[in-house]
Amino acid sequence: MYRAKCGQSPRSRTRGTCGEGDAFMDTGRRPLWQEEPATRHRMADPVRTAAVRAVIIVALTLIQAMVAFLCTLAGSWFAFPAVLSTVASTVVATWAVLDVWVTRQVWVQRNGVQSQPSSTARELRRERRRARRQRRRESREGPSRAPRTAA
Repeated sequence: MYRAKCGQSPRSRTRGTCGEGDAFMDTGRRPLWQEEPATRHRMADPVRTAAVRAVIIVALTLIQAMVAFLCTLAGSWFAFPAVLSTVASTVVATWAVLDVWVTRQVWVQRNGVQSQPSSTARELRRERRRARRQRRRESREGPSRAPRTAA
């Protein structure tokens, strides 16, 4: 697809100078989409892998439960084994969903949450910590530097 550059009309492809207006303004149309920055950061790779695994397992469990239900309604011989395997799959699906949560907690604990840009609250905490350390240093150095009188 042809992409209009600054000052070009998508229909006529004539060159203009920047600042003459948007490329889509002369046709009266808006672009189909606008790029916006992501509001949430991408999940970590291990967490995403666990989430994909959990979604697949839960989807298969739901399909299996539907087959068991329909076989039960139809009075098929396959209903009993289907129900037993559905119960087992439910346990596995629960484990898979919990695995996503545990994997996320472990990842955050090992790698920490990285915020961009760093928050102002963190900077304020750093300043308070520096001030506390400075006060402690001054209080430790104060009595030791004072002249001692002979008793």
